[in-house]
Amino acid sequence: MGAATPGGSAPGGGRLRGVEEAAAKNEGTSRTGTGWRRGTWLFLPGLTLLLALGVRGLVVEPRLIISDSMRPTLVSGDRLLMEKVSYRFHAPSTGDIVVFEPLPEADRRGTLHLEAHIKRVIGLPGQEVRVHEGRVLVDGQPLVEPYMAEAPGYEWGPARVPEDMLFVMGDNRNESSDSHVWGFLPRRNVLGRACLRFWPLGRAGGL
Repeated sequence: MGAATPGGSAPGGGRLRGVEEAAAKNEGTSRTGTGWRRGTWLFLPGLTLLLALGVRGLVVEPRLIISDSMRPTLVSGDRLLMEKVSYRFHAPSTGDIVVFEPLPEADRRGTLHLEAHIKRVIGLPGQEVRVHEGRVLVDGQPLVEPYMAEAPGYEWGPARVPEDMLFVMGDNRNESSDSHVWGFLPRRNVLGRACLRFWPLGRAGGL
């Protein structure tokens, strides 16, 4: 039985290519047309995952969401990539979604122990944070938060974020164990920044 080799062709390859080209023409697609682009978009998430697995622990790392504390931005079952490089060069920014090692305080308060937690950065060192009348205020100014599931139904603060600390919250404010429960997050606990959701495909994209 004949076999194709790299850079070679199988017997009857010319006739087969002719049939493929005719079929592609009849379907209105080509390798450089819309059909190819659609296939590429389906392929890219898988390629991204393979690359992530290949450099796990160095640059990026895949993560699975197993709670709804970040709903509606992230829901249980979402798969994302966490990049581990940028915070080596600069500090987290307000609005970043960070993955971090949970604090002992979180466990003592009865929250579910997980390998890592994920929340959004709200307050930076030196800033004053307050939760008041359903709004989050930073240095006295209410945050514009289109990602929030619903207004928080609790009061917190005001308190100033200490040096080398962060104030983090889940987007699902009333169903999230975060800094309003267990306090400020040490910067050293941050593992990386959630940068891309690759699954499900219908919701794939940057974060």
